[in-house]
Amino acid sequence: MSVLSFRHKIINLFYSVAKGSKKVRTLLTPLGGLVFLSFVGLFILLGIQTDKTLGFRPLLSPPANISVSLPVLSIGAMLIIWSIIHFVKNKGTPVPFNPPPKLITTGPYAYSRNPMLTGVFLVLFGLGFLLQSVSLIFIFTPFFVLINLLELKAIEEPELEKRLGTEYSEYKKVTPMFIPLLDAFC
Repeated sequence: MSVLSFRHKIINLFYSVAKGSKKVRTLLTPLGGLVFLSFVGLFILLGIQTDKTLGFRPLLSPPANISVSLPVLSIGAMLIIWSIIHFVKNKGTPVPFNPPPKLITTGPYAYSRNPMLTGVFLVLFGLGFLLQSVSLIFIFTPFFVLINLLELKAIEEPELEKRLGTEYSEYKKVTPMFIPLLDAFC
């Protein structure tokens, strides 16, 4: 099986589940959320363990690390919560298996196609500073961002275009993927 056909099978799986029965979507939602949170947790643990293994010294000592981490964590957490509120208001979840029935372009989604992920990225950077993990800040969070960028481009965006059609294609043209003004690469 070629990579291209595997990619199309995954896109079709996400599409068929998102358009399928509410019962299946409801059953898969916690599983999808758990997988994503486990993936985030794995990156945090890998960052901390890499620092210990390689003997990396903290970038900032207390209280400087806390002074940097708290605003970054707060902004990230607020973005995540604001995004989730907009999904729930529109009768959906952040899990791609159980999306809202229509495209959300209000709230944080007026400024970014993926504000929740932007919030997760900020939380990871903030945790890196809070936990004094050089690896989490400079290796594992950037790697997490890259993996998510590739997955969005290869799977989620094609599925959204298939499910939502030209409405999503037009939204994609005018709304940055992550951070307004810094999104030239996405």
